[in-house]
Amino acid sequence: MNPPMLVIPLWADLTAVALGGVQGALFASGFQGQRRLDLLGVAIIGITIGMGGGLIRDLLLGVQPATLQSNWYLLTATVASLVGMLLSNIFQRLNRMIVMLDALVIGLFGAFGTSKALALGLPLVPAVFVGVIAAVGGSVLRDVLMGLPVAIMHVGSLYAVAAGGGCLVLAVVASFGVPLPLAAVTGLAVTAVIRVLAVIFDLSLPEQRKLYRRKVAVETTGIPIVPGDD
Repeated sequence: MNPPMLVIPLWADLTAVALGGVQGALFASGFQGQRRLDLLGVAIIGITIGMGGGLIRDLLLGVQPATLQSNWYLLTATVASLVGMLLSNIFQRLNRMIVMLDALVIGLFGAFGTSKALALGLPLVPAVFVGVIAAVGGSVLRDVLMGLPVAIMHVGSLYAVAAGGGCLVLAVVASFGVPLPLAAVTGLAVTAVIRVLAVIFDLSLPEQRKLYRRKVAVETTGIPIVPGDD
């Protein structure tokens, strides 16, 4: 059987890039003190979030990176980063909007990554893996660039779990013959709902809560944490 054909509309891809750019700039603008970034630094983080997921997705799939095949991707990521940076004071007061923006970003990149993998003929499990990596890849790159502990950054958010749930639902729905665009919308919705609920109800995995307690102890008391402590 020939794999289903999928062409991600340019406007949809650019929407994900733009939302990622804004989200990345908002994140980077919130740092103060020694970690505070200048305008160029904030823009770079925004571009990393906006384009990172797509780059990682296409590298894993062995295809030409779509984000480097058009001028619009880098231009969109740059402009979106500047917008997020200029409006950061306003957006930072709208916590619900930031949460929704973050949920949409990981949902879009996860949906596009899984859909593209399925369209290229990858089996269900590898396709879900590509989608999850595409969803969280930009954030991982961001954390590495900023010297942040990647494993601790998303405590309380079920970040990768939300992406995995949405990508899995997408792949399963598509396996029953549902058109990929409709399956992608379903997967995006599942990811966004899990992510938002995780933030609202402060849901996290047991190991994440343990890491968070250790991090707080180090930052607030300065007491060294020895291996094995909770």
